[in-house]
Amino acid sequence: MIDLDIDMRQYDCPFIDTTDDVEIAFSAVQWQLDTDDEQLETRLIARGESMGALEDGLHTLRDHPNMRECYILSKRENVAEIGTTIEETNAMRTIQRNGGYITGPFHIEDGHERWHVGFDDDADEDHALAELERHNDYTVADRDQFGPTELFDLLENSDSALRLLEGCRSLTETERETFETAAREGYYETPRATTLEELSNHFDISKTAVSMNLRRSERKVLQAALSALENMDEMVTQTR
Repeated sequence: MIDLDIDMRQYDCPFIDTTDDVEIAFSAVQWQLDTDDEQLETRLIARGESMGALEDGLHTLRDHPNMRECYILSKRENVAEIGTTIEETNAMRTIQRNGGYITGPFHIEDGHERWHVGFDDDADEDHALAELERHNDYTVADRDQFGPTELFDLLENSDSALRLLEGCRSLTETERETFETAAREGYYETPRATTLEELSNHFDISKTAVSMNLRRSERKVLQAALSALENMDEMVTQTR
C-alpha cells in the first residue's frame, strides 16, 4: 500500500472556505462517503479561537453553497462536536475514481486540509495526482510504501501507538516547549550541548523551574512509552 500525507487546498470545500474567513479549525472524528448520492457525511470537532469565532465559523459553514446539512451535537465554550453532510468535492471524486481511499482523519485550518490517502499501485497514484492538479492545489508532505508485513505490524500495534500519543498530548504547553527546546539544543546529547543554566536564561526562569518542567515532561513521556511497550508485549504473548 502507498500512503500519502497531502497538504490540500480545495476550491469547493465548505470547511476550507470557512477556515479561510474565520479563525476556526476542524478535525474529523468519523466520515462516510456515499458515492451514489455524491455526498460526504462527517462528524467533526470544531475549535474556534474564541467563542465568537466558533459561532461565526459555524454560521459561515451552514451558509456555504456546498453544505447540505450542519448540526451541533454538543458544544462547550469554544469547542463543538458537529455533524455535517456536504456535496462530494472534486478532490474526493478524483481520489475515489482512481482507486484511492482515505487512510486517516483529516484536519482543516487556515484554508488548508491535511489528507491521508492510500493507493494500491503507482499507476493509480500517478493518475490521481495528475488529475488533482487540474482543480486543486496540493503538496505531498510525506509518502510511505508498506508491504503486508509492515501493514500487519502497523495495525497490530495501533493501540500501543495511541498510548504513546496520549502521553505526548498530556504534556502542558510549558512542559512541551521546555522538553522540545532542551532536545533541540542538545541537552540530552553526550556530552551535553546546552546546560540547565542556558535553558533557564532562554525561558527567563530559574534553573529549578526548568528542571521541574523537564522532569514532569520526561516522566509523562516515559510512562506512555512503557505503557506502549507493555501493550506490545501482551500482543506478542497472545499471538503465540
